[in-house]
Amino acid sequence: IPHRQPFLLIDTVEELESGMRAVAKKCVSYNEPFFGGHFPNEPVMPGVLIIEALAQTGAVAILSVEESQPENKGKTVYFGGIDKAKFKRKVVPGDVLILETEIIKQKGPIGVGRATAKVGDDIACIAELTFAIS
Repeated sequence: IPHRQPFLLIDTVEELESGMRAVAKKCVSYNEPFFGGHFPNEPVMPGVLIIEALAQTGAVAILSVEESQPENKGKTVYFGGIDKAKFKRKVVPGDVLILETEIIKQKGPIGVGRATAKVGDDIACIAELTFAIS
């Protein structure tokens, strides 16, 4: 994916089924730049950044197919929408987020992914993410 620090929100890709599914890991550190202001006395990873980490995980799955097709090199995956997002647990420094995004529908450059972020066995966030490949 094209993301770089400080906006690259996945550390490693643990599993990859090209074009179908990806599982990534994010080790949440107290040194993350957003913790300085969210919230200073009770650091919590912002929900929008958990969603972004899930989207980046989905982009890995999608672009792994695109990369294998020379005419599609350099494509970018953009958000098209976020639906059914629910936050079930706070994510705090020291947590290890396991991010899974499964592509459940795709027609042309538009698709939908089912995304789940977990800490251990606890679900932190679930959502459906719509994407557009450009």
